[in-house]
Amino acid sequence: MALVIVGATGDLTRRLLLPGLARALTVHDLPEVTLVGSAHSDGHSLEEWRGVIEEAVGKTDLDADARAGLVERAVWRTADASDPEDLGALLVAAREAAGEEAVVVLYLALDPDLAAEACAALEQVEDRPEGLRIVLEKPFGSDQRSARELNALLGRIAEEEDVFRVDHFLRESMVSGLLTLRTANRVLERVWSAADVEHVDIVADESLALEGRAGFYDGTGALEDMLQSHLLQVLAMVALEPPRRLTPDALQDAVVEVLRATRVRDDDAVASSRRARYTAGTVGGQDVPDYVAEEGVDPENGTETLAEVELEVRTDRWAGVPFRLRSGKALEPRRWEVVLSLRPPEGVPAGLEAAAGRERIVVGLDPRALRVELAVDGPDTPFVAERSVLAADLAEEDVDAYGEVMRGVLTGDRMLSVGGAAAEECWRILAPVIEAWDAGRVPLDEYAAGSSGPEDWPER
Repeated sequence: MALVIVGATGDLTRRLLLPGLARALTVHDLPEVTLVGSAHSDGHSLEEWRGVIEEAVGKTDLDADARAGLVERAVWRTADASDPEDLGALLVAAREAAGEEAVVVLYLALDPDLAAEACAALEQVEDRPEGLRIVLEKPFGSDQRSARELNALLGRIAEEEDVFRVDHFLRESMVSGLLTLRTANRVLERVWSAADVEHVDIVADESLALEGRAGFYDGTGALEDMLQSHLLQVLAMVALEPPRRLTPDALQDAVVEVLRATRVRDDDAVASSRRARYTAGTVGGQDVPDYVAEEGVDPENGTETLAEVELEVRTDRWAGVPFRLRSGKALEPRRWEVVLSLRPPEGVPAGLEAAAGRERIVVGLDPRALRVELAVDGPDTPFVAERSVLAADLAEEDVDAYGEVMRGVLTGDRMLSVGGAAAEECWRILAPVIEAWDAGRVPLDEYAAGSSGPEDWPER
C-alpha cells in the first residue's frame, strides 16, 4: 500500500499524520505502508523526508523494526499538485515503489483551496490508479455552493466509497461513542428525546490562544473553524435517529437526515447567535496579548475567537429543544463536553424538598468522562434533596483521533468519514449566521483571556 502525502513538510503531517500512522500501526494489524512524500517547493530531499518520518514516529511506541521499515521504504518527489503532469508522475512513482497492484491513498494535507486545485488537476490525470482513495481535510468548501461544486468534482474522479472527508472530531472515541452510549444503555435510551431533555449544550472551550495560527485562523474564526464542522458533526451524533443496521452508508444517511432538519433557532440568526474576541489577560499563569495585537492578525477582519449559536432540530424526537453550540479560545475553564439538561421531575411528593438545579447528563469528550447529576437525600436530612454526581473517568484510548483517521483510510473504513451531502448541509445551517455577522448585525463583544467569556453572556 502506498500512502502519498501531498504537503508532507507541513505541520499537519509532522504533528498529526505521521504520529497517528505510527500509533495505528502499533495497535492495529495493517498492511505494509510505503510513505511517499511530496511538496511543491524545491530544496527538499529524500534524506530530509526520512528525517521527518524518523522524528515524528520516534516519539511513539512503534517498534524499532517497523520504524526502520517506514524510513527505508520512504519515497520523496517534488511536485506541484495543481499540475496534472506532476500529479500523474507522483502517482506513477507511488505505484513503482509499492507495486503496480498496490492500493494508493492520496492524502491532500493542504489548505482547502489548494486541495480543490489538486482535485481539479487529478481529473485531468488519465492513468489514475484503480481504486485510488482521496483524503481531504475540513473545511470542505467555503460555503454550500463551493462544497457542492467540490463534491461534483470528486464524483467525477472517484467513487464516493473512495473519498474520505476527514473531520478528526468524529474519530474522538467519545464522539463516535455517543451512539453507543445513547442506544446501548436503557437508562439513557429512554430519556434521549424532547420528552425528557430541556436543552442540549455542545461546548468546546479551549484554553489555548492563537498559538501562531494567525495565517489560518484570522481568516476563519471560531464559527467556521469549530462550529461549522466539528460541533455540527457532534450535534448529528447526539440527535440522529439510530439506523437499524450500522453501516457506513446507513450512518451517513442518518447524519444527513438530522442535519437537514436543523435550523437556526426560530430562524433568527441575530437573536440566536453571539460572538466575541479575547483581549489581554492571563491563561494558566501565562500572559496572553490582546488578539488584535497577535502577530499576523488584521484587526479589520473583525475575527471572532468565541462563537455561540442556538439551533433547533425539527424532528419529532427533538421538537422545541434548543441546541447550543459554543467554542472559543483563551478561555478558562477548558470544557469539551456535551451536556443534556433534563426537565423537572413530575412526581415529586408534596413535603419532599426537591434539589435546586437540573439533573444533567454530561459526556466529557476530552478528557473522556461521564457524569450524571442526580438528586439524593443529604446525609443527615431525610426527604431534603441535594445534588450528587455519579462520575466516571474513562480510560484513554491507545490510538488517538488521527490514529483512527489513518486506520480508516488505510483499511477503507468510511464509517466515520464525512459524507458529501453532510458537508453541504453544515454550510447551509450556518449560512444565516455568517450573513448576519458579515453584515454587522451581531455585535463583536470582548472578554479577557483567561475568563469564561463576556460577563454579560448568560451561562447555563
